[in-house]
Amino acid sequence: MIESASFTAAEERALRDAYARGEAANCPRCDVALRHREIGGGSFGLGYSRRREWLLCPSCKRSVLFDAQRGTRT
Repeated sequence: MIESASFTAAEERALRDAYARGEAANCPRCDVALRHREIGGGSFGLGYSRRREWLLCPSCKRSVLFDAQRGTRT
């Protein structure tokens, strides 16, 4: 059986929730601390902007990207 190269929806939700609570996020597959990258976006001149968070696993290379303010997938 081939394993998916991405997190399941439930795993992504758990990672977003842990991040929102300020807890350290560990990869649910490898149990390794995820690396964090902040990604800006949107246009400040047009009245909207996004602050995205990107959590990456250095071991299995899976990642989750979400809107930090809304706590949802981008």
